Amino acid sequence: MAETLDELGPVDWLVVEFPGPDFGKGQIAPFLEDLVKRDLIRVLDMVFLRKTEDGTLETAEISDLDPSELGEVRMAEADLAMVLSEQDVFDLAETIKPGHSAAVLVWENQWAAPFGAAVRKAGGQLVASGRIPTQAVIAAFEADAEAQPEEAKEGA
Repeated sequence: MAETLDELGPVDWLVVEFPGPDFGKGQIAPFLEDLVKRDLIRVLDMVFLRKTEDGTLETAEISDLDPSELGEVRMAEADLAMVLSEQDVFDLAETIKPGHSAAVLVWENQWAAPFGAAVRKAGGQLVASGRIPTQAVIAAFEADAEAQPEEAKEGA
């Protein structure tokens, strides 16, 4: 690891599921590559999962897959730290539907590393964190937009 652990940014993970066995046909790869090239994130681990129609799990690393399935995701292969354990992968695979594929991604938020280092140097520590799903934010905005005409009528 080039930087010290004290300079490490927050680390997040996600599982993205795709219908069918082809990991989205490489369509997300250019966007991931852009985040890496701009030093916004650093990919720490990436695992690819497939569930057959009968529920059998197949796991793969980047080097196991055909480039047509991944697009340019291979750019991250050299820097992977392999953060996920085998048990982590099996637990995450439970979320995937039969006949679907998924990418499991663990990344460091490099853009937040200076803030995190400053917090630690000041004696602070993270005591709570969370994430609001995008779908929930969209639903809240839509509900707010629908409620506004009602509120305008009541104020008149």
